Amino acid sequence: MYYAPFMYVYPAYPAVPLTFRTIRNEQMQDANHLQLNDAGKQPFVVNIEEASVQNQNYRTAIWTGDRLQVTLMSIPPGGDIGLEVHPDTDQFLRIEKGQGLVQMGPREDQLTFQRTVGDDDAIMVPRGTWHNLTNMGAEPLKLYSIYAPPEHPFGTVHTTKQEAMMTERKHY
Repeated sequence: MYYAPFMYVYPAYPAVPLTFRTIRNEQMQDANHLQLNDAGKQPFVVNIEEASVQNQNYRTAIWTGDRLQVTLMSIPPGGDIGLEVHPDTDQFLRIEKGQGLVQMGPREDQLTFQRTVGDDDAIMVPRGTWHNLTNMGAEPLKLYSIYAPPEHPFGTVHTTKQEAMMTERKHY
């Protein structure tokens, strides 16, 4: 057999299957709505772009392992994540929808790195770096964030930034 990295839309290669069986998690109940719950340390597959865009909460943890955590975020227009630092955690953020301004620096009062970001941009935040992400668009900023090691408790759901601030005071 030969290597076929993607499916062809016409049967030009009869030995190559035109469809693959799809294994879906219980969290994916139908094509239009995902059930976003923390899957914990269990194997998990999700369309991360679709999940990010559908998420209406400020923060929703969808997978928390021993050394890694994935959260979805929705930042309202004009809102921000809030200036924060993670002393022992590296962070990766990917913008799925919207526009923002990311600021980073070695100190709270020295945010020397500034970039505008938008759809499909990735942001890497080294541990110990002060950072903030502000929504500069007219629509909610949809993104996901990966923390290594995990930053938030298993099952974290914060509907608003204010709720997050009250629950996790150490960051704000």
